Amino acid sequence: MALAVVAALQAQGIACDTVNTLGHAVAFLETTRYDALILDRGLPDGDGLSLLAQLRALRQSTPCMILTARDALGDRVSGLENGADDYLTKPFEMAELVARTKALMRRNQPWAPDETCFADLRVSPQSSTLFVGPSSITLSPSELQVLLTLIRNAGQVVRRGALESAAWGAFSDITPKALDVAIHRLRGKLAVLQSGVSIVNTKGVGYALAVSQDT
Repeated sequence: MALAVVAALQAQGIACDTVNTLGHAVAFLETTRYDALILDRGLPDGDGLSLLAQLRALRQSTPCMILTARDALGDRVSGLENGADDYLTKPFEMAELVARTKALMRRNQPWAPDETCFADLRVSPQSSTLFVGPSSITLSPSELQVLLTLIRNAGQVVRRGALESAAWGAFSDITPKALDVAIHRLRGKLAVLQSGVSIVNTKGVGYALAVSQDT
């Protein structure tokens, strides 16, 4: 089920990490800031609510959806009282889970601009569209995440692993060439739009954005 949820979210351009124990979840949360959490209760090493209570005690406000088969009123109340922002019971419709997850992410990012800009580029995450002047082109979910990550780290080389995690999640089983294909397609789209921005490769390290002097 976790893999199906990840696939549905990634199809909407949302990068995901997935773990199957509370211990692994704690390790990831100590090093990464997430826009939202989807948390099951019946985990091998305990109840997911214990992790949520711990996060709230530390004043971590990351929006959290409880996804569980426990549909009794008392379970739902307990989940919400322990800090859950939403509670979805199994079985569920995947479209509803995706919509609720997007709502949680919007709640966590009221500051997020409608567009992300760099040099002559304007990127609309909501519509997955890249603009250069009056011209525009649609980006795939992976292209969108790679380009946004490069823009957010403009002026420095972004390591391949960081780009792969942003686009497909830390535990995806993508082929080694997947990032190269996404970069190749992005370069083609920049060329079509006649952008002054290019994506340059630092061999063995990663990629960065460069701007022509005329831009």
